[in-house]
Amino acid sequence: MPLSILLPMVVVGIACIAVLLHLLGLSRRATLPDTAAARAAWLREFPADAPIHVTLCDNRSAALIATETRRGVVWPMGADTTARYLTGARARRTKTGLRLNLPDYTAPQIHLALDPDEVAAWQDALKETA
Repeated sequence: MPLSILLPMVVVGIACIAVLLHLLGLSRRATLPDTAAARAAWLREFPADAPIHVTLCDNRSAALIATETRRGVVWPMGADTTARYLTGARARRTKTGLRLNLPDYTAPQIHLALDPDEVAAWQDALKETA
């Protein structure tokens, strides 16, 4: 098949797949509807370290997790969630919430959209992990 036909077919095919996924709702960002969902998301990443306390933010986009050993955070990464421990994390207030700088090359920065009251509470909780 000539390249002049194959290339447009591939581009149109990929575009159609992207549109179809969007129309089916599979491109929506994940949310944490309740603490049970946040707990389950944490346990998918760290099954041996069960949460003892979960603090869910108001917009349901992140959760602060406390385990017996240390603290962590669960947040959406696209249509799924991910979690990281907060050991060695530095928190910095931003206009829209909080930015966490982690000593982890797989997730060096996490931007969390939090209310101003939540930012203060999360910063206090993070001071306990230092």
